Amino acid sequence: MTLMGEMKVKNPIAILVDDDVAVCESLGNLLNSVGIDAVTYSSGHAFLSEPLPDRPACLILDVRMPGLSGLDLQTHLARNGVSTPIVFLTAHGDIAMSVQAMKAGAQDFLTKPVREQTFLDAVSKAIAIDISQRELANTFNKYVALFETLSSREREVLRMVVAGELNKQISHALKIQEVTVKLHRSNGMKKMQVTSFAQLFSAWQSLPSELRGQL
Repeated sequence: MTLMGEMKVKNPIAILVDDDVAVCESLGNLLNSVGIDAVTYSSGHAFLSEPLPDRPACLILDVRMPGLSGLDLQTHLARNGVSTPIVFLTAHGDIAMSVQAMKAGAQDFLTKPVREQTFLDAVSKAIAIDISQRELANTFNKYVALFETLSSREREVLRMVVAGELNKQISHALKIQEVTVKLHRSNGMKKMQVTSFAQLFSAWQSLPSELRGQL
């Protein structure tokens, strides 16, 4: 119940790609009944013709469709850096298909007809994963942007702070006064919007590896 409430606030959306109009209508109504918006496409090409909505989402793909199959669509999305969680739904699946889909990162592989609660549980889990991924991405972007505001000296000092060195050790290594180290440390932490070593270390871990050597 809590999860559904959180997702409703965040306006989640489920994107169904299935050439069976009746299935799309039925599942769309089911999703709407629990506060999840639904949009449907009758083919993979129709889905690819529009941009993904910028909101928590999951994809529900039929395996066998005219043109691009669900598995083909999964491969295409992965190659283009789209990480929206995928739930497969098919009436003609087999073990080989399910193994291929799961190895490629699918969150679930369901067969038609599917129990309503089983379907909703799979969609809810996939959307929760997307919410988590989005939060991580937001944190990543935030700290990269804040890192860019640091001076070169602030980066040097904070890099050594994160490595566990004391102000006195940093002062000796950089050949600057300890009071200057404290000033750079304080200014750097303010710019990174952190107030403790633990927060600074967490922010550092959020940065890409090519920047960690500078912080």
